[in-house]
Amino acid sequence: MSDLVTGADGVPRCWWGADPPDYAAYHDDEWGRPVHEDRALFEKLCLEAFQSGLSWLTILRKRERFRAAFANFEIERVARFGDADVARLLADAGIVRNRAKIDATIANARAASDVALGELIWSFAPAPRPRPATRAQIAPVTPESTALAKELKRRGFTFVGPTTAYALMQACGLVDDHLEGCAAPSPWAPA
Repeated sequence: MSDLVTGADGVPRCWWGADPPDYAAYHDDEWGRPVHEDRALFEKLCLEAFQSGLSWLTILRKRERFRAAFANFEIERVARFGDADVARLLADAGIVRNRAKIDATIANARAASDVALGELIWSFAPAPRPRPATRAQIAPVTPESTALAKELKRRGFTFVGPTTAYALMQACGLVDDHLEGCAAPSPWAPA
C-alpha cells in the first residue's frame, strides 16, 4: 500500500497533500522548499507553534489573519509588542487566541532580534538523505530537531520543543520528507 495519493489533477502527492485544495497548494508550492530569510523562518516557527495541538489546515486558513495581527511577522516590530498588543491579539477571532502561544511569539521575536535566525536554524540541517518510502519512516523527532530545540531554548525561545522544531525543519526544506514518488521537487535537486 502506498502513502501517495493522486489528486484530481493526476499529480502524485504525499498522503496529506492532495485535498483540500489549501493542502495541495501548500504541499506543492511551499512545504519542503528551502527557506533561509529570517522573517520567513520566524513566521514559520510561530505558525508551527500555534499549530501545536490543532490541525495545520486551521492555521493555514488563518495565515493571512496571523500576518495582519503580527505585523507580517517582522521580528523587530513583534519584539516591541506590549500589553495593549496582547489584549488586541486575545480579542482577535481571526487567529488562535491562546495566551501562551501569543506570549511565546512575542518572546521569540525578542530572542530572534539577537540572532541571525536563518544561519542558526540551518546550522542544524542534517545531510541529505533519500526520501522516505512511507509515512511510517518519518520520525516526529530527530537528534537534529532535539538539538535545534535545545539551542533555541538556550537563546530564549519558548514553545519550541523537538517536535515543533522538526515540523519547522520539514516545512523549511532542511529535510526532504516528501515521499518517494511524490511529484514535489526535492530541495536538493539541481535547478
